Amino acid sequence: MTARMIHTPKRGLSRSALCALVAVCVWAGGIPPAASAAEVAKGLPGQWYLKAMGAEDMWKSATGKGVKVAVIDTGVNPSTPALKGRVLEGFDASGAPGEETDDYDGHGTSMAELIAGTGRGGGLRGVAPDAQIIPMRVANTDFQNRHKTNAQDAADAIRAAADSDAKIISMSVGSEYSDPHERAAVEYAASKGKLFFASAGNNAKDGNKPIYPAAYPDVVGVASADRKGTVAEYSQHGDNVDITAPGTDVVAWCDESFKKYCKNSGTSASAAIASASAALVWSANPDWTANQVLRALIDTAGRSWAKGTRSNYLGHGLIRPAQIVVDKKGDPGAPDISPLTNQRTGGSPTASAFPSAPASSQQPKGNTEGDTAVAGSSKKTEKKDDSNTGLIIGGVAVLVVLAGGSFFFLRRRSV
Repeated sequence: MTARMIHTPKRGLSRSALCALVAVCVWAGGIPPAASAAEVAKGLPGQWYLKAMGAEDMWKSATGKGVKVAVIDTGVNPSTPALKGRVLEGFDASGAPGEETDDYDGHGTSMAELIAGTGRGGGLRGVAPDAQIIPMRVANTDFQNRHKTNAQDAADAIRAAADSDAKIISMSVGSEYSDPHERAAVEYAASKGKLFFASAGNNAKDGNKPIYPAAYPDVVGVASADRKGTVAEYSQHGDNVDITAPGTDVVAWCDESFKKYCKNSGTSASAAIASASAALVWSANPDWTANQVLRALIDTAGRSWAKGTRSNYLGHGLIRPAQIVVDKKGDPGAPDISPLTNQRTGGSPTASAFPSAPASSQQPKGNTEGDTAVAGSSKKTEKKDDSNTGLIIGGVAVLVVLAGGSFFFLRRRSV
């Protein structure tokens, strides 16, 4: 069930100023005006993705106001400086002592801050700082070992989220096992018009088994990428990956004491940031349905392969909400047809509506590290993708292919 997020050594930007600029172009969509290489490199401590995604420009048009996000996790502490006034009444599905606001691990609170943190008191600033959080507490393995818990807590939490006022469900815990109760709950949430994001998983090098709920047809599975838009070596791949968001070297609470932040890496953060991106898009387009918000995000995702096909590692590509919020791009399409299943909302789930992308968007066979499947990769760069030079070239390729719009944004364990 739940394991902590992958911890990695703290790393600064050791590449050239060009790499720093490329990173911003990869995640926001063009060379940012009046931003020096030093300013780009500095960014916010541990929140490099805000500058990279062009958050300040997006916040001029949308902040997530009016959008509620159900966070299914270890609970959410509403008393941290960054979350005061942002957490609503939720539901404790765990069946254990405590309430949904008693975060026994710190993980759920971190995800909530990544989504809707205000930045007050030295805390995290969420991608959608005016969104509101509805906490849904479930038990991870460690918590289950200490308490008697509800065996169907995930399914119960998903159903509660579906019946709540939340437009978006964000779940950064998962399991390698598919559960019929959980799957039925996911389908119920889809029928209620919810947009569901979940972590794809962090065990690419340890079996790469599908992680649920991300692998269910009605859930947006989110992979993790770094500053350059490179898929993380730990990020699981396959048909369960629908889109990719920042997840490497992201700041989160160290533990349940809420005394300090630590730098972490994992698809947990990616799912939260993708959920927050959707909240921004939805607050800017309040008349859209969940299908339209997701379709616009897919339509504007950063990729070098053909639109309508999927990469095994990045899904439809790198999430770029600024393309929608700032540049007013993205085709929302039909309000009642799911872009994941191509079925009318509430219909019977099927396999993915999108075929796999051509080989050029897959992980290069010559690479043994598993972390160089970049948006904008090509057959020319695949030949050298077993080296660090290949990573840099891949990032530059993104810049060349995708700089057309301003501000492109390049279980039961915690995943």
